[in-house]
Amino acid sequence: MAGIALAKDAVSCGGAAMLGGAQLNCSHVEPQASPRFCTYSWALHMPAGEQKILEGSFMLPPGAANVAVYQGSDFDSALSDPIVICRGSK
Repeated sequence: MAGIALAKDAVSCGGAAMLGGAQLNCSHVEPQASPRFCTYSWALHMPAGEQKILEGSFMLPPGAANVAVYQGSDFDSALSDPIVICRGSK
């Protein structure tokens, strides 16, 4: 199951969990916007039946494209779309 997370206007993110792995990619899509500091949360399902909540943060500079901000294994599906919240840096 693939999902799209919208993180303000300057950042576009998408994530998928399938075939034993999960990946969350983001791009900075507004050239005039400042770098963005982002946090994410994502609920994923593991083959043994457990749920795991992934959380993290990252900085995304202008012009960054298709950056893998999370990549992991041992997941068979997503229980939610990734939630990504970003704010401009000063």
